[in-house]
Amino acid sequence: MQHLWLIPTLPLAGFLVNGLAGRRASKTFVNAVAIGSVFLAFLWTVKTLFALAPLETPHIERYFTWIASGDLRIGFDFAVDRLSAVMLMVVTGVGLLIHIYAAGYMAHEGGYYRFFAFLNLFMFFMLVLVLAANYLLLFVGWEGVGLCSYLLIGFYFLRKSAADAGKKAFIVNRIGDFGFSLAVFLIFVAFGTLDFGQVFAKAASLPVEHTAGLLTAVCLLLMLGAAGKSAQVPLYVWLPDAMEGPTPVSALIHAATMVTAGVYMVARSATLFTRAPLALDVVALIGLFTAVLAASIGLVQNDIKKVFAYSTVSQLGYMFLGLGAGAFSAGIFHLVTHAFFKALLFLGAGSVIHALSGEQDLRQMGGLRSKIPVTFWTMLCAAVAIAGVPPFSGFYSKDEILLAAHHHAPWMYWVGVITAGMTAFYVFRAMFMAFFGSYRGRAHAHESPLVMTAPLMALAALSLAGGKIDVPRILEPVFPRGEAHHSPALVAISVGAGFAGIALAWLLYVVRPALAGALAERTGFLYRLLYGKYFLDEIYDALVVRPIERVSRVLLWRGMDVGLIDGAVNGAGNRAQGIGGVLRKLQSGYIRSYAVWVLAGAVLMLVTVALAGGGR
Repeated sequence: MQHLWLIPTLPLAGFLVNGLAGRRASKTFVNAVAIGSVFLAFLWTVKTLFALAPLETPHIERYFTWIASGDLRIGFDFAVDRLSAVMLMVVTGVGLLIHIYAAGYMAHEGGYYRFFAFLNLFMFFMLVLVLAANYLLLFVGWEGVGLCSYLLIGFYFLRKSAADAGKKAFIVNRIGDFGFSLAVFLIFVAFGTLDFGQVFAKAASLPVEHTAGLLTAVCLLLMLGAAGKSAQVPLYVWLPDAMEGPTPVSALIHAATMVTAGVYMVARSATLFTRAPLALDVVALIGLFTAVLAASIGLVQNDIKKVFAYSTVSQLGYMFLGLGAGAFSAGIFHLVTHAFFKALLFLGAGSVIHALSGEQDLRQMGGLRSKIPVTFWTMLCAAVAIAGVPPFSGFYSKDEILLAAHHHAPWMYWVGVITAGMTAFYVFRAMFMAFFGSYRGRAHAHESPLVMTAPLMALAALSLAGGKIDVPRILEPVFPRGEAHHSPALVAISVGAGFAGIALAWLLYVVRPALAGALAERTGFLYRLLYGKYFLDEIYDALVVRPIERVSRVLLWRGMDVGLIDGAVNGAGNRAQGIGGVLRKLQSGYIRSYAVWVLAGAVLMLVTVALAGGGR
């Protein structure tokens, strides 16, 4: 027994302590509890993984029977194998750096204790999700991170845009979660259990022709859930708006926790997906389409956080492309490297915003590399990593996916290469607009404190060298490595696309910056289409949101609620009130009136008795 329960329980304890006592405590106390609990969870994770090494088979800890009903037995069980071990290190390690950074970034914000309490709760639910040994417990963590995203995205709840963004994230994720819950029901109906080991063993032993339709339905429903959490088409629209939350929240959601949940769940269910090739093709197509769509939108955004938000959506699409191509280890490899360089990009963007007193518009920046050099150099490490420049981390994981895509369907590789070029362009466009040229803003720029820059430096090192962590080899007991698809020519093409994107960004935003504006005017409609994000939010609003609001207002509110329910309740009340009004007249308080009523009652009784006697 390695006491896996301690890993999520430590952040939960931090949430409880700060949530109950943080309001009256100092910021030093809140920091010690919030950061200390995550640090202890990280240390216990490392200790546990060393104790369980080499972890060739899953280590399972069964604590108690959670649900028992008829043949249904669901245990509160945690399990760790090499896949969950990789995820645990990412969640606790990157999450710890984000917590440390947040202590500096949020130092002057209201609701300080509440912010860190929610941040700890977020960590708790993500760790439950990763450690769960069955689908139902995973679903608990799944719903928990959805709740915490709502609380943290809408942290500035007095600002309408933040409150709306939190609600949007919550509602859009409910759509995906409905699909996930249907998949869980279908899995139980088909296999009589929700335990991962039993489900996968039974699925592997069944003939393909007997399970093709069933597993395809299960996997498509699982993918619907993953599309919500990991922001894939058509449910990606909540993630860019999530930028309304504090920057550390953006980093935590985009790099280490919530958006990785869908990728992890699909990889965890690889046994099911490999027996449903149609569903795998859908995963690859959705991932590729999302990658291209989000990258194209990111080309023209001017909010520095929005650029990196669309980058996250695009990079998640890359991960699903790898999963759909059957390269599950490559998808998880990119999840790991992406956690490093995307956390760094968001925290670096936060450092820029902090330096400029809240400014997020790239058009109001420029020339910052000499004013905030630590932020510049660390963000540059993330930029070369995400652009796929060798030998940095993104190069290794991106090309593993592209080579797998080429083996799966060559046209997917070429679309992926175009996306890689766009990625390099929009990231370096943001870098050049922020750090090169002359300063265009009004605020006095200043470097962030060490509590913020130290995590940047740690993540910079991981962004540069993280590709040396051979995640596919680590995951071999979970996802056996198939046939190698190495091709120096294909790798050279994808790297060349990245360098071409960087060169184009250099030309348009450093060498001849006036050319970018002229190009925007010349492209006209296309530029407006990309800047308007294909107007998909407006289309969703017109086709989905407003009709639902109209039906809800006319049919459900006025018709059902006011007309039927309130009408029945109020009608019964009015009838009772009318009867009471009549009976009230019997209680006038006048003795003569009471005598009349007594006499009338006596007469009525005599008449009744007389009529009854006459009848006999």
